[in-house]
Amino acid sequence: MDDQQLKLNNQVCFPIYSVSRLITKAYKPFLEEMDLTYPQYLVLLVLWENDKLSVNQIGEKLLLNTNTLSPLIKRMEKMDLLKRTRSKEDERSVFIQLTEKGKALKNNALPIPEKLLNTLVTEDVTLTEVMLLKDTLDKWIDILSDKKNSR
Repeated sequence: MDDQQLKLNNQVCFPIYSVSRLITKAYKPFLEEMDLTYPQYLVLLVLWENDKLSVNQIGEKLLLNTNTLSPLIKRMEKMDLLKRTRSKEDERSVFIQLTEKGKALKNNALPIPEKLLNTLVTEDVTLTEVMLLKDTLDKWIDILSDKKNSR
């Protein structure tokens, strides 16, 4: 076996991991203005698209397990950003809805994607390259999350 494959510079995963951490860091100043963490922002993005989703539905969209999502949702409820309601049909199901405060944050968040994109697009990286990378990452998410297998 060739040990070249174990060199950090030869790993596909390391740059993805590093970029993920650095992008989350780039979001931080924008999100701090709204007193949000990046995972809280992701939950809000999902709910701004479709208010009143089950915890399981939010978890599916964010690729998060319930045990990761539940404490996050409880903290956001304490912040008065959303409310939890047990399903009347199935008490095991919990639905999440935005409060007025959670809905109002959407206006504050509107400029964030463009600001972040302006950070990523430079003389060396074009918007087309950013969008091609996103398309590739979306395909990998499908492959690695077994979405393809469940279709």
